[in-house]
Amino acid sequence: MTGSVSVPVVIIGAGQAGLSVGHYLRRFELVAGRDFIILDRGPGTGGAWQHRWQALHLGSAHRVNDLPGMSELGLSFDTADHALPARDVVGDYYRDYERHYELNVVRPVTVTSVAPSQANLVVATRSTVYGDQKTNARLIVNATGTWGAPFVPHYPGADTFAGTQVHTASYVSSEAFAGQRVIVVGGGTSAIGFMLELDGVASDLTWVSRRPIDFSHTDELAEVTAVAAVMSQDRAARAGKALPSIVSGTGVPVTRRIAAGIDRGLLVARPMFSSIEPTGVRWSDGTFTAADAIVWASGFRPELRHLAPLKLRDKAGGVAVGSGASFTDPRIFFAGYGPQASTVGANRAGRIIARQIVAQL
Repeated sequence: MTGSVSVPVVIIGAGQAGLSVGHYLRRFELVAGRDFIILDRGPGTGGAWQHRWQALHLGSAHRVNDLPGMSELGLSFDTADHALPARDVVGDYYRDYERHYELNVVRPVTVTSVAPSQANLVVATRSTVYGDQKTNARLIVNATGTWGAPFVPHYPGADTFAGTQVHTASYVSSEAFAGQRVIVVGGGTSAIGFMLELDGVASDLTWVSRRPIDFSHTDELAEVTAVAAVMSQDRAARAGKALPSIVSGTGVPVTRRIAAGIDRGLLVARPMFSSIEPTGVRWSDGTFTAADAIVWASGFRPELRHLAPLKLRDKAGGVAVGSGASFTDPRIFFAGYGPQASTVGANRAGRIIARQIVAQL
């Protein structure tokens, strides 16, 4: 069924950033379904967390900050059960949160495009439940994050590899690689998590990274580097440049589990291979390592393809954004983009963006 509706504000995405904006709009007494709607592509609650692999636990990932107002529900990720899969914990907490604040998230709905139409914006969507639809809106909040845009760097011969290639976005479990020779690519917490999970499961395990791994052993250092990383993201966002990797600026915090991996010599990354061949990888010195699988923990890029009709992308490769608002089109807001990409940053952005929305309305 095809239809058309109108609403002042459309929020695209119901992860940390989108729910944070929705919460603050409710604080300003806006009503979900009348004054704003939140559209989410996922089949369930939890944002990108619902798609993460079963073995990932909160204690082994970057710290997940509570949503604003979550304490009213008596919930906190600080006291959550770290023995449970992170995707289950986050999904349950977000479900309770959406109900408590009456956010009325509409799912599953995929936004295919956002296009200008005179003074308004037209959000085109498709859904197996609601069919194709077009929504007219005055303002848009893009809170799509990065999970839908996995990044795999190009290396010569990648298309000739006869084994399995898996990105973080499609990784399911270590059991799929039992007895295999595996190469893990990446310098962040996901790559380290895969190394720890595959240890003793894979027959041979090699870790490679495009840059040296910066392990952060102190909370004080982690806080200083985190501030510097956020500032770097903000400068890039304001200049419309491609966003730098957060972990390249913050380093990897060393948990007890990671420290144990370092101590036993598991977490030692080699420089990147120079090419990929049908049965393995070739190193810059000409030597060869056989492999059955390559796991690309190579990160993600902001998911912005649906915004292409708005022509927001700058010549420098990114989108010019400051304080959550597009410099090119003030009707477009970005939650969870650039310096807001961390969970605490997304919460702050929710408040800032909500205030700007109310001022425009």
